[in-house]
Amino acid sequence: MLKLLVVEDHALVREGLVRLLGQIEPGAQVQESPDFESALNVLDNEGEFDLVLLDLALPGIDGFAGLDILRRRYPAMPVAVVSAFDDTPTITRVLHLGASGFIPKAFSGDALLAAVREILAGNIFRPNGQSAARLDDATPVPPPSKGGVRPDEIGLTDRQGQVLCLMVRGLSNRDIADQLGLSEGTVKIHATAVFKALGVSSRTQALVAVARYGVDFESVF
Repeated sequence: MLKLLVVEDHALVREGLVRLLGQIEPGAQVQESPDFESALNVLDNEGEFDLVLLDLALPGIDGFAGLDILRRRYPAMPVAVVSAFDDTPTITRVLHLGASGFIPKAFSGDALLAAVREILAGNIFRPNGQSAARLDDATPVPPPSKGGVRPDEIGLTDRQGQVLCLMVRGLSNRDIADQLGLSEGTVKIHATAVFKALGVSSRTQALVAVARYGVDFESVF
């Protein structure tokens, strides 16, 4: 019998997901938890589930940290993130942390069920419909990544990664231009591309996004 666990703090969303997932196959058992601590209690008491659907915006814990904990404690149990934050950096980091898929909350019920079936079939689901290679007994589950994402993994060029790195260090556009041997206008063009990739509109928001996604600048210079 299929066992699914929904971890979602908003009751209306959680109840809707439980009802929807109950349609995935006859006899499917769908349990729910309103927070991460209660989800761990369910898992500790009842053993592993066929799939956990985890919201990123849970009270009391950073969603990425919660995902990392689940992947380390239950490395063989698939965990799919269901979130309204469906920007590229979030999706990339979620998959880096070992999630079996990312399902946007904007999906229709049919699309969500199709995504869940894809994951249950052993595939990694991405919201653009492109799946990674199927996981089977010969393909070990990759360990969760301790770090964040490289700039190129969120669509930044090498130069854009360098510009963002120097922004994080507090350099002005003029200082960045001097350091990289560029014109100030070119730096502004790169900065605009960086903001677009991060889904932000200012330096301050970019710095918050870098911290949230754990962008790793080790390879940019």
